[in-house]
Amino acid sequence: MVLNMSLVFFVAIVLALSLIDGPYPHDQVPQHIVTLAGLVLWVIAIRKSWIGGASCLLIALFLCLHILGARYVYSFVPYDLWCEQYLGFTPSETFRWQRNHYDRLVHFFFGLLMLSPIAEGLEKRGRLSSRWSLAFSLITITTLSATYEIIEWLVAILMSPQRAETYNGQQGDFFDAQKDMALALVGSLIALAFIAQRGCLKKKTQVQEID
Repeated sequence: MVLNMSLVFFVAIVLALSLIDGPYPHDQVPQHIVTLAGLVLWVIAIRKSWIGGASCLLIALFLCLHILGARYVYSFVPYDLWCEQYLGFTPSETFRWQRNHYDRLVHFFFGLLMLSPIAEGLEKRGRLSSRWSLAFSLITITTLSATYEIIEWLVAILMSPQRAETYNGQQGDFFDAQKDMALALVGSLIALAFIAQRGCLKKKTQVQEID
């Protein structure tokens, strides 16, 4: 538990540091409603022993990706500048991107990284079988993705049009919400396939040991 709580503390420090001299301070704060909710649920899950070290590591990685995105309100994460400085190329020019795709990346990693922790929590807390916990975790990822997009829409209604556009990060894409949800689903399906393959290999190894 100490190591897992250390990860929570580390993410909390990353969050605090990200708020220092942020380029978009007024738009950055609303992004962290989700961050704070995630930290609270994470601490509860650790204290209740619903998740282990591997799941905590995955959660920490996802939250760090989200915190980075929130600092630049997602639409302005300067990955082109970073790649040009350290790798000598810009993804936007290489792949002919017309928008900043960091938000797409985080939605994809939400499905990829969070499926396993949610499944583990459902298996231990809900006392479900491995198969049912994975099935419900897939449904949970899809539901949370849709709920997040709805919350974004509701929050944007209360903002001025300019701030709403910055907060939502649509960047002129009318199908932004649908694409974000689709990428979260794709990420979770990849994670599901990996876990299923790993389970099959583990069962095969156990059978061979018995023989």
